[in-house]
Amino acid sequence: MSWAHIHLALTHVPVIGLLIVLLLLAVARVRRSTELTRVSYALLVLLAATAVVVYFTGEPAEELIENLPGFSEAIVEEHEEVALIATIGMVILGLVALVGLIRFRRLRIAPAWYGRVVLLLALLMGGVMVWTANLGGQIRHSEIRADRGATAGPDQGRGNDD
Repeated sequence: MSWAHIHLALTHVPVIGLLIVLLLLAVARVRRSTELTRVSYALLVLLAATAVVVYFTGEPAEELIENLPGFSEAIVEEHEEVALIATIGMVILGLVALVGLIRFRRLRIAPAWYGRVVLLLALLMGGVMVWTANLGGQIRHSEIRADRGATAGPDQGRGNDD
C-alpha cells in the first residue's frame, strides 16, 4: 500500500464523517440529547486527529504522482493551501469539542451557546472540507476541473504511446 493509497482512503473519513456529525449535532439539539451531543463531540475529536494524518500523507502521495501524465502543480498547490486551512480548522473544532466533553461532563447538557458555537464551526468546516476534497479530486480527475481544461491532450491518462 502506497502513501497515495493511504491518503486517498483516509481523505474520505473527515469529509464524510463531518457531514454525519453535522446531522447528529442537529438531531442532538432538537432532542436535547446529552448522550448524542457527547458522541458527536467525541467523533469530532477523532475526525480532527484523522484530518491531521490525512494532511501529513499528502506530501508523500504527491511525490508518487508528480510525474504522471496530466499532473498539474498549480492544482496540487491550491489543494495543499486549502488543506492546511482545513486541517487547522478541524484541529480547532476538535479542541473545542474536547473542551466541551471535559468542561461540561458533569452537567446534564452543555450550555446552549456552546452547542451553537460547535454547530457553527462544524458547518463552516464542512464547507472547507468539501472545498478541499473537490480540489483534491481535480488532481487526478480532469473531468471535474471547472474551466481549467486538461493539462495534456485528449489521450491524457490513456497510456497511448503513439
